[in-house]
Amino acid sequence: MPFPLRYLGTVALLLPIWAQADHIEELVVSAAHDTRSIDIAQEIIASSDVTQLLKRAPGANVNSNGPITGIPQYRGMFGARIATSLDGMQLAPSGPNWMDPPLSYATGGQLESLELYRGIVPVSVAQEAIGGAVNARSNRGDFASGSEPLLNGRVIASAQSVNDGSRLSGTLYGATDNQRLKISAMTESADDAEFPGGEISPTEYERQRYDIGYGVRLGAHTVQLDYGYNDTADSGTPALPMDIEVIEGDIYRLGYVFDAGGQTTLEATIYASDLDHSMTNFALRQPPPEPMWRRNTAASDNVGFDLLATFSDAQGQWKVGIDGFSATHDSDIDNPNNPMFFVTNFNAASRDILGVFLERSYRPGSDWRIELGARYNRVEMDADEVDGTPAMMMPPARALRDAFNAANRKQTDDNLDAVARAWFTLSPSSSLYFGAAQRTRSPSYQERYLWLPLEATAGLADGNLYTGNIELDPEVSRQLELGLDFSGERLTLSPRIFYNKVKDYIQGIPGNDPAAVMLVRMMNNMNGSTNAEPLRFANVDAELYGFDMDWHLQLSEHWALAGIVNYVRGKRDDGSNDNLYRIAPPNMSARLSYNAARWSAELEGITYAEQDDISADNRELDSPGYGVVNLLATWQVSQQLQIAAGIDNVFDREYRPHLGGYNRAPNDDIARGERLPASGVNLFARLMYSF
Repeated sequence: MPFPLRYLGTVALLLPIWAQADHIEELVVSAAHDTRSIDIAQEIIASSDVTQLLKRAPGANVNSNGPITGIPQYRGMFGARIATSLDGMQLAPSGPNWMDPPLSYATGGQLESLELYRGIVPVSVAQEAIGGAVNARSNRGDFASGSEPLLNGRVIASAQSVNDGSRLSGTLYGATDNQRLKISAMTESADDAEFPGGEISPTEYERQRYDIGYGVRLGAHTVQLDYGYNDTADSGTPALPMDIEVIEGDIYRLGYVFDAGGQTTLEATIYASDLDHSMTNFALRQPPPEPMWRRNTAASDNVGFDLLATFSDAQGQWKVGIDGFSATHDSDIDNPNNPMFFVTNFNAASRDILGVFLERSYRPGSDWRIELGARYNRVEMDADEVDGTPAMMMPPARALRDAFNAANRKQTDDNLDAVARAWFTLSPSSSLYFGAAQRTRSPSYQERYLWLPLEATAGLADGNLYTGNIELDPEVSRQLELGLDFSGERLTLSPRIFYNKVKDYIQGIPGNDPAAVMLVRMMNNMNGSTNAEPLRFANVDAELYGFDMDWHLQLSEHWALAGIVNYVRGKRDDGSNDNLYRIAPPNMSARLSYNAARWSAELEGITYAEQDDISADNRELDSPGYGVVNLLATWQVSQQLQIAAGIDNVFDREYRPHLGGYNRAPNDDIARGERLPASGVNLFARLMYSF
């Protein structure tokens, strides 16, 4: 891992004078229209996948490959194109098919909020964010405001009917005026979910999470140390070729902040994670014949740092910083029935990124607010040699192995980003927004170093076999946004229109490698399978454009109506006339709510249009539209105790979300290759006790 050796010493020297901001304030809905913050305690959902909460923000959606394997989608982009962080820490999933996407390490009982940066992302927020940015924030507790020590906590218990699921979490906070301690734990499990036509198998899951954090404040200095341990056991991912056997992970964070009276803030963080993952195609789903049993054992080691200085003046702020992140991946495939079978899928595949940025936000006049930013990222990637039983037995696989091992696998990209955003005040209640940016992303290790035709594609879940392309160029996204923000006495709305031109967009296209095509044909003949000819990651041109808006109308003292409208169109822009894969259909939601002093109720309607703008290269299927109705009620029994209950999919509607993926597991109720259904009617309840 070249990054830690080259830069970790520099980080250690700079730590005493730099700092990472320690955000401990409660976030409900951000007052700024360029972010949306979702309070985990207030937003009540039955799902164990906190990613589903992003649907409450305009432009956002979720690719669902399993009950705890949600991948954020924003304005048509998903996966590595969206910068996802946990308390500002980057995390590279251990699974090459993203069974453990970053937000799967952010469990609901341990979080305070999910923050989504709307549209163009400032250069100070994330290194690579051509598709948006999400930050999951945990609650570390407060320092005591006086000499008396504090001791408080929270216990949350919930259950749901559709899969006999249950969750229990507890957090204890202790603090004095200069020290604080947090201890928390969470456990959850469920069986296979039901839908009106039967069971969705395998969708069972089991997960535990444990956290401890300690902070000390000495005058203007604050130091925070956090440790988290994630333990996921047998969990289904029916849209992928394997299921989770185990995911274990240790996550470390050390942060420091120096606040010189608000004029100058110096911030620093060093963080790391050690993630191990095992998946199989025989433990949870009906197993194939023993010669086709497969287990994939994978691991990722992550190390990163952030250094930031903020200087305030009469007109605004300057931000200058440096950040780095290094990830190394290994992935090995075996057959427990055949000790002679092995595939070294990824061998020390590394991706190291070092970035520097400068950002200026200021007010040139009373009506204008302007933000300008520039960033430079250097991305270095490499991988060791690979091998496998197929390469020893079949000439096409041998040719692929030898070509990969002989290639120059060390690649370096120098990427430049620039952001310009402006807000113009029209009146005390309204303002216009303008944004333009260039953001870049270098390829993932899967896109560059997948040497055999496999489905290790960071959760694409399209059922295709892929090979990588070492010579890929970085994606360059050029974005434009225009919006209006209005906040009246009763009505609040924030529409945005956007256009995104992506040069060298990385897309799977029909492969032109004779060895890969021949190998897939040979495997089909040997195993009786029907895999289509493989795709190969390549650079194409693409464009995405659309409109999104959230709005809120206060009907009376107690009644309110709110909703979201989303439309995005994604297509190739290089003469192929194809569409981009897995784009959310046009959709809208509306929530009618009643709020009294001690209780509240909500009726929600969600509608999705059909999606027939589909990718031919990805062999994507179209999907019909649908609508569902949900109910929710809460009762504040006392200052300490809250009870909530609800019904999802009230009318037990059978529907199949376009972003739900295709069934890959044997199932009497769902055919292979058929789009996966959503869960049926689901009764759920939550009890939250604070002390």
